[in-house]
Order: sequence, then C-alpha cells, then structure tokens
Amino acid sequence: MNNTVMTPPGLHPHPPQQTASVAARTRRVGVVDRLALHVGVALIKWGRRPRAVDLRTADVEWSASFAEREESRRSAERVRARETMFSIMLNWR
Repeated sequence: MNNTVMTPPGLHPHPPQQTASVAARTRRVGVVDRLALHVGVALIKWGRRPRAVDLRTADVEWSASFAEREESRRSAERVRARETMFSIMLNWR
C-alpha cells in the first residue's frame, strides 16, 4: 500500500500560526500616557465625591419642611374630625 503524505508526520498547529520570524511587537505605554491615565482617574474620583452639606442651611430647611408637614397633618386631622361630626349629626336624626 502506497500512501502519499503531503505534510511530514507529527503535530501541526491548527489553525496555522505565523512563523517565529514575524514577532508581534508589544506596545509599551509611555510615562506621559500613564500619568494622564492616573490624573484622569483621580479627576473622576474627585468629581464623584460626596458633597459637603452646610448644616446650618440644612437644619433650617429641615425644620421648615417639618413645620409644613406638621401643619398639613393637623389640617387633615381637622378635616377628618369635621367630617366625622357631620356624619354623626346626619346619622343621629
């Protein structure tokens, strides 16, 4: 039996790889590029920092909104009491 082998026997890479004579160039990052990257990351972190709250104005705003909520709650209680009194008066007759 005669076999014609086109390639020499043994392991062959599949898919075929480039030969070693064409070496892939590695790209090195320069000092300026690294510095720019670090500055950019620092700026992003600085921009996302929590904002300082002025406690004096925050306290005034909180007390004002608390007073408004309290007044609204009292008004709603008065309306409910009035409606309850009217419903009692209407059902009493």
